[in-house]
Amino acid sequence: MQFLSQRIQQLAESETLQTARLSRELRAQGVDVIDLSLGEPDFPTPAHICHAAKNAIDQGFTRYPPVAGYPELRQAISEKFRNENALEFAPEQVVVSTGAKQALANVMLVLVNPGEEVILPAPYWVSYREMVKLAQGTMVTIPTEVHNNFKITPEQLEAAITPRTKVFCFSSPCNPTGSVYTADELAALADVFERHPHVIIVSDEIYEHISFTGAHHSIAQCKALHGRVVVVNGVSKAYAMTGWRLGYIGAPLWLARACDKMQGQITSGANAIAQRAALAALTGDQTETHRMREAFRRRRDLIIDLLQQMPGVIPNRPEGAFYIFPDISHYIGTYYKNWHITSADVLADYLIREAHVAVVTGKAFGNDHCIRISYAASEEKIRLGMQRMQEALTRLQHKSVGGESG
Repeated sequence: MQFLSQRIQQLAESETLQTARLSRELRAQGVDVIDLSLGEPDFPTPAHICHAAKNAIDQGFTRYPPVAGYPELRQAISEKFRNENALEFAPEQVVVSTGAKQALANVMLVLVNPGEEVILPAPYWVSYREMVKLAQGTMVTIPTEVHNNFKITPEQLEAAITPRTKVFCFSSPCNPTGSVYTADELAALADVFERHPHVIIVSDEIYEHISFTGAHHSIAQCKALHGRVVVVNGVSKAYAMTGWRLGYIGAPLWLARACDKMQGQITSGANAIAQRAALAALTGDQTETHRMREAFRRRRDLIIDLLQQMPGVIPNRPEGAFYIFPDISHYIGTYYKNWHITSADVLADYLIREAHVAVVTGKAFGNDHCIRISYAASEEKIRLGMQRMQEALTRLQHKSVGGESG
């Protein structure tokens, strides 16, 4: 008898977490692995946020919080939307969740019926794909290329929308590419959505504060889409709070209420102490967030320079987040010893086992010609990791006409 449900059997393990687990296992065996796989800032959570959490414990914030979040935190998020993004989401339109991942899952599960289509520009974050599966939706991808910095066109979007389209989901700044849509590019996409009022747009803006382009632009700012956009955000990336697990949405009231209902049956309210810490993060001094962004900008410039020195590697130019998504198709079909690089999957495995550098296969994100490299690591680790990667790639050779490596 098979006890596990088809639902869990069809669900893939997160490839990013899978790579991180392999890195830990190799380190436990004494292997010096440079881990450039996880999207986790290497900075400590700012001190004033930690102090707020300690004070919350002393003040007795140890009871069940409201399912949608403490009123004062929802108010602070509402004000953040207004002051930073020129968006009007009342506190009752805000739902606080256990990380932006739960916020996204809530939205997918309350919106998508079996067989309804969810459009994902590819590359996409790995969990979008699996959330669509959980909702029994049908994933429709729009492919993009490195030469266009992995951004879709209005024409591509128009061609992808059908009467069965329910949701369009994307991130800007993007995980895994670091691409950022400009205000004009978002307005052009909004023109398409205006012609298709049956589509809800989910805008994942978790990397909002790690943008190197200046002001952040949200598709929710397009007035023609009022009442149709869900903005997903959180404190993990901007405030180095990955382990605190605190995300949130701003959404149309009917959708916020549905997510509140869904969450109430699964986890209830997000961690009370983390909520008080998030309140301090959103309302307190932003100096450390700005400092981290500038450090990521320097690391971005460094890793682009190092990748450009590797023959056959075509790096994109990330404008936000802390990932780069270079095209490595030059190395598909190469050999070294018992290795035959038939895909980005194999190349990523080759790099961690032979070069001891952990990256994530682009296939996980819907593109088998690329790998994702996180530069949320020190400049020293980036330099060493790229040196090892270059040496490992140099060993890979295409077969000569006679069938031998050349």
